[in-house]
Amino acid sequence: MDMGTEVTLDACIGYLVKHGTLLRGDCALAAGLPVATGVIEGACRHLVKDRMDRTGARWSLRGAEAVLRLRSLRSSGDFEACWAFHRQQEHDRTRRARYAGGAMSPHGRRRLDPSCAG
Repeated sequence: MDMGTEVTLDACIGYLVKHGTLLRGDCALAAGLPVATGVIEGACRHLVKDRMDRTGARWSLRGAEAVLRLRSLRSSGDFEACWAFHRQQEHDRTRRARYAGGAMSPHGRRRLDPSCAG
């Protein structure tokens, strides 16, 4: 075993020892609590694998994250609300920049420089 593998293995063992009491699925099942590994694996397959794992597909991290965010919004039913929020934020941002310092009136007409008023 090489040094990198040994360090990784030690880190995994350390995590399991430290958090072992949280990893008691058998106790949760006995208490009637849900253990959602199947649900989580299904969601990962639906959101990630079905889209990202296509023959010849190459993804940058940024591109993959963007597509997965959109897929998760669409799957959760939150896309329309998120898009409305995004549009409002963008509208507010561009209006704020356009009217900064009183350069434009809200009606789109340029204001005269006060030093030019006669």
